[in-house]
Amino acid sequence: MIKKLLILSSLPFVLYSSTDAESLYLKNACNSCHGMYAEGMGTAPRLQGQKEAVLLKRLKDLQQGKTRTAFGSVMISFAKALDANQTIAMAKYLATVKTTVNEERYEPEYDPSGDGGS
Repeated sequence: MIKKLLILSSLPFVLYSSTDAESLYLKNACNSCHGMYAEGMGTAPRLQGQKEAVLLKRLKDLQQGKTRTAFGSVMISFAKALDANQTIAMAKYLATVKTTVNEERYEPEYDPSGDGGS
């Protein structure tokens, strides 16, 4: 009889369910900028339905202080607050979250040379 040894330390082990990731999304107030269902608002991008691998890479980049925009710099502290399991769970959640209500979304006109119309 051959015994096999399974090494779990090399595999990502996620302790968070999608419900936990949703709670984490709300607890960290992600919805205040990205929307209740990560649909994006104003300058905050839509995260909903993006590829999990892209979201995970983006979160890891932010955790290392890398950002592509001035607005992205605010995300660095939020991303750094997530541990490895939370980061994986958040990427998975955002890739699968769907808008569950049928509501019209207000799309303000945006002029990059203006003040945003306020």
